[in-house]
Amino acid sequence: MKKLTGLLTAALLIPAAFAADKEYRMYVGTYTRATPDGSKGIYAYKFNATTGALVSEGLVAEYNNPSFITLHPNKKFLYSVSETNAGKVAAFAIDAATGKLTKLNEKLAKGDAPCHVALDRTNKNLIVANYTSGNFTSYPINADGSLGEPTASVQHTGKGPGPRQTSPHAHEGVFSADNKFAMIPDLGLDQVKVYKFDEKKGTYVETAPAVLPPNSGPRHMAFHPSNKYAYVINEIASTVTSFQYNKSNGAFTAMDTLSTLPAGPAVPGNSTAEIMVHPSGKFVYGSNRGHNSIVTYKVDAKTGKLTFVDTTPTEGRTPRNFAIDPTGAFMIVGNQDTNTMNVFKIDPASGKLTKNGALVPQPAPVSIEFVALK
Repeated sequence: MKKLTGLLTAALLIPAAFAADKEYRMYVGTYTRATPDGSKGIYAYKFNATTGALVSEGLVAEYNNPSFITLHPNKKFLYSVSETNAGKVAAFAIDAATGKLTKLNEKLAKGDAPCHVALDRTNKNLIVANYTSGNFTSYPINADGSLGEPTASVQHTGKGPGPRQTSPHAHEGVFSADNKFAMIPDLGLDQVKVYKFDEKKGTYVETAPAVLPPNSGPRHMAFHPSNKYAYVINEIASTVTSFQYNKSNGAFTAMDTLSTLPAGPAVPGNSTAEIMVHPSGKFVYGSNRGHNSIVTYKVDAKTGKLTFVDTTPTEGRTPRNFAIDPTGAFMIVGNQDTNTMNVFKIDPASGKLTKNGALVPQPAPVSIEFVALK
């Protein structure tokens, strides 16, 4: 507790002056847990994209295990899972002045342990991935931002070769740039399931999956800005697989697979979590839980293939999630099990990360999203 108090004091000393065109609010989803420094729900910060400074706005909504959140581009609504057995998903209205959230409504996720939530490209449909039950559910977004009744609930079947793959585990929902396809990485099946998506009906028809090497455990995926390539981070194998993407039919062709860890001794118990492509398209980043680092890759502009650059310690345990700010200048990493966030400056030439200021105290940070304030 003393360490967190000291970090909080340091954070409060950060200047709160923000350039008008670089002012953002950063929301943080968490795991709520019964400890002295435990989280109570969703938190907010002011973020200065010129200096990388974070200033806490405190708890903005009490909610149980809001482990993944997403923001509507109109800046009026936030959506969050409640990662529990018989999980739920909720819609919140945002108070633009204070950042406070007011719950609009809540729906059953129709599955266990919902771990990811995403809007389609029209922002009229919301998809929730349910990890334990291995299915996903889709909801329409009403005009007032609330969630309508589900239009689809799709159950995955099968298993993989590893001890963590005795059943399907849907881990994320991702929509193609043209909104014609939805992708669901499934850790239990070593596949990214691909579905033709009808945005008007909110329905899904399965097509050919992207197949990963056995016992990979695909968790999250990210598209390159060119829409020609996609990258999948594999939780079990601690690897990233690069794919060519055919936008005409939603087909993926594997190119190569690289480790997320540096050469040297094995890192027992490491598992990966988040993957993101830099807005410039020049770099790809992934998080290692166990090694507790962010891996940086350089993207070949002609082929889309990756080259390992280095790993950067996150100075905390279990970086489940990180986010690149909208300007591409900074990365904020949440250290789930040490109750801190770390801000890194991104070198635009090399993609390398440099620590930017003191650790920021935050109970159990596990999902980070930005919204512009101007």
